[in-house]
Amino acid sequence: MDLTKATLILDDGSKFEGYSFGAEKPVTGEVVFNTAMVGYPESLTDPSYAGQLMVFTYPIIGNYGVPKRTLQADGISLFMESEKIHCEAIIISDYSYDYSHWNAENSLAQWLKEENIPGIYGLDTRALTKRLREKGVMVGRIVFGENRDESLPTFDYQNINFVDKVSCKEVTTYNEGAGKKRVVLVDCGVKQNIIRCLIKQDVTVVCVPWDYDFNQLPYDGLFISNGPGDPNICDITVQHIRKALEGDKPICGICMGNQLLAKAGGATIYKLKYGHRSHNQPVRMVGTNQCYITSQNHGYAVDNNTLGSDWEPLFVNMNDGTNEGIRHKTKPFFSSQFHPEAYGGSTDTLFIFERFVRSMDE
Repeated sequence: MDLTKATLILDDGSKFEGYSFGAEKPVTGEVVFNTAMVGYPESLTDPSYAGQLMVFTYPIIGNYGVPKRTLQADGISLFMESEKIHCEAIIISDYSYDYSHWNAENSLAQWLKEENIPGIYGLDTRALTKRLREKGVMVGRIVFGENRDESLPTFDYQNINFVDKVSCKEVTTYNEGAGKKRVVLVDCGVKQNIIRCLIKQDVTVVCVPWDYDFNQLPYDGLFISNGPGDPNICDITVQHIRKALEGDKPICGICMGNQLLAKAGGATIYKLKYGHRSHNQPVRMVGTNQCYITSQNHGYAVDNNTLGSDWEPLFVNMNDGTNEGIRHKTKPFFSSQFHPEAYGGSTDTLFIFERFVRSMDE
C-alpha cells in the first residue's frame, strides 16, 4: 500500500508526522481534541465542529465503518447529526482499514474522500493532546507529500461567523399538525437528534435560521440549539432572545443555546483553554448531590459571576467548576451547556426535554 505522508503544523511551530487516509488537500483550522471512545459518525456530522481539526484521543477509529445515510419520512437523518461532515479534518492514532458493523455502508476513509475531508493517522495523538492541554487550542495546518507549502494562512477562528455557515436558510416545520405544542427551534447549528428528541415529546418543531426574528411567530416554547464558533458573534440572536425574555413562554437552550440565553440575560462569555469535548463529563445539579455523566462539545463558557440577579447556575462541571447551565429564578427559562440528546453518548439527562415540554403545560 502506497501511503502519502501528512504533517500537522501548529501555530507554535511544532510538527506531527503521519499518513493520509482521507482527501489529500491542505486545510487550516482550530485544533481541538475529543476523548470519546465511540460516536465518530455523529461527531463528524455535528455542525459545532465547523472550522476545526478534530483530534480523537481514543486510538482506534474506523473499526465499525460508517452507517447508511438513511432519512426518516420528515427528511431527518436517522443515524447522523446533519447532512454532511462539518469538521475540516480528523486526526487519529490508528486507522482501522477493516471494519465490521451491522449498519455499516462503507469505510471511514471512503466517506472522507467522498466529502473531500482530510484524515491523517499514525501520529502521536497523546503528545499532541498534551501540548493542547498545556498551551490551549491552537490553529493548525495539515499538508501532504514531500514538497509542500508549510506556511500557516491567517485563520481567526473567533471572528468567523460559523453559525451563519451551518444554520438553515429558511423556516422548516417538522411534525406539522401532529404535535400538541408548537416549539420554535433557533438553528445555530442544530444536531438532528435534538429535533428527533423534541418530536418524541409530541411537539411540532418550527426550525428557523439563527438570525430570524422568531418573535413574529406563534409558539408555545422556544428552544435554542448548539452551534460552532464564538457566541459573541451572534448578537442579533441575543437581541431576539432578549425580547422573548420579556414574556413568560418556556425557553430552553443547549450548548451555544446556554451561552446565548445567558448573554440575553446580561452575562458574559469567555473562551476555555481547551474546551470540553467528550462523552464522560461529570456535572452536578446546583443545590443537590445529584450528578450526571454528560456528552459535551464546546470551547466557550458562561461566567457565573456575571449572571444577573434574576438568574442562577443550574449545573456545574465537577472537573473544573465551570458553568454547565443556568435558570431564571421566577420564569420557565433554563438551559444546559452539555448535550442531553447525546446520540452516540450518555443519555443520563434526557429529562431536560421532558422538563421543557412539561413547562409548556404549567
